[in-house]
This record gives sequence, structure tokens and C-alpha cells, in this order.
Amino acid sequence: MTPARVILGIVGIAVAMIWIFPVYWMVNSSLLPNVVLQSQSPTFLPLGASFDNFSAVFQGGTFLPALGMSVVIALIVVACCLMFAFLAALAISRFRFRGRKGFVLAILFIQMLPAEGLFIAQYKLMASVDLLNTVLGVSIIYIAAVVPFTIWMLRGFVAGIPAELEEAAMVDGLSRTKAFLRITFPLLAPGLVASGVYAFLQAWNEFTVALVVLQKNSVQTLPLWLRGFIQASASHAIDWGQVMAASTLVALPVIIFFLLVQGRMTSGLVSGAVKG
Repeated sequence: MTPARVILGIVGIAVAMIWIFPVYWMVNSSLLPNVVLQSQSPTFLPLGASFDNFSAVFQGGTFLPALGMSVVIALIVVACCLMFAFLAALAISRFRFRGRKGFVLAILFIQMLPAEGLFIAQYKLMASVDLLNTVLGVSIIYIAAVVPFTIWMLRGFVAGIPAELEEAAMVDGLSRTKAFLRITFPLLAPGLVASGVYAFLQAWNEFTVALVVLQKNSVQTLPLWLRGFIQASASHAIDWGQVMAASTLVALPVIIFFLLVQGRMTSGLVSGAVKG
């Protein structure tokens, strides 16, 4: 191994340690009592760790309903975004039709709109169709916000797969639909995973739209639940151990999801950059 590779390896490890330290500190703090966390000397190792903070968080009885709410919304957003964005990206990349350039420009224009400028219109729209404080209402807004960028992501993947592969399969006797399903669709799997991860993160971590649309305490996503948890603690000295435990519980599903799809996502991001 050359000295340059050794230096690059050391730099990479140092960058990784800096990146992972906030996550470690969150988990470490969640295992320590509040008295230790408020001391002037920081505790870098969870000596005498316990799960009392996690037990206190679960005792409130609000975590599991918020978790279920976030999971349902995220699954709806991922499924709908992949379906709509996939069909749109396929039409843009494979077909030439009137208004195609205008459609592409419209997608770019939508991405330039600030989300905060749409809150009043979104609230009035959801109120007019009686979809405030509902899973369907917030899911529709999330889908509308995530689909444009997802189309751009999938467009690169579809354009990166030569259409000649489908044409060769059709020459061999397959119909256009079967050629697409057997040849092209499996090659798009990494792109679908990468786009699905993006849609999942947007739906899982979104806060401001949920704050506007979901106003009842009985229907809260995890970011709203975490905010309410901190506000409840603000009436007295904040128990940072419980706050960190709650934050760990919110981040844990995302970490597990990343571990499951990281291989596909990495290959998808690289292959999507081949052709725009």
C-alpha cells in the first residue's frame, strides 16, 4: 500500500468519525441520566448506562401512534411517488410528444417554488375537501412536493438504459410490454431504490407541512411528536436524556432502512449519473 493511499485512508476515517460523532453523542446521551448530562464535564462513554430514558418515553403512550402515522404516510408517499414518477420519466425519456419540453420546464419551475409560500393555499385546499388532520391529506401534499424531483432522478436512470435493448427483445418475439418488464425494468431497480429512499426521507422527516395540516394531538407524525415532547419538558428543566432517547427512536427506523438498501442505493446513484 502506497503512502498516498495510507494518508487518504486516515483522512477518510477522520471524516467518518467527525460525521458519526453527533449520532454517537445522541445515543450515548440517551443512555445517561439527566444529572450526568448537566454536569460541566462531558461523559464520552456510557458508563453505568441504562434504558430508563427509553422507558420514560414509552410510558407516555404517544410514541407508537406517532410511529404508525409516520410509517403509513411514508409508505403511501413512496409507493405513489415511484409509480407516478416512473411513468412520467418513462414518457419523457422514451417518447417524443407535443408539450414534452414544456412539461420538463414545468417540473423545473415547480422545484424553484419555496415550500413556505404554498402553506396557506395547501391549508385552504385541505380544509375545503375536509382532509385536515388525515393521513390522506398530508400524503397528497407530500406526494405533490416529492414527485417532481423524483421524476428528474428516474429520468436519468431511464435515459441511461439504451432503447435498443428493448428493440432487440421485440425482434426476438417479445411484445413491447414484455420486453420492458423483462429487460428494462430489472435494470431500473437501483434507480427505483435510490428514488424511493429520497421519497422516504422527505416524508419521514418533514415537519412544517405536518405542523400546518395535522393540528390534533391524536394525529401526529414523529417530528411533531418530538416537538411536543420537548415542549412538554419546557415547563420545567428539560430532561435531555429523554429528549435524546426520543430522537434516537425517531432516527432508528431511518438507519435500519439505509442499512437494508445502501448497496442498491449506491449503485443507483452512480448509474443515474451516466446519462441525463
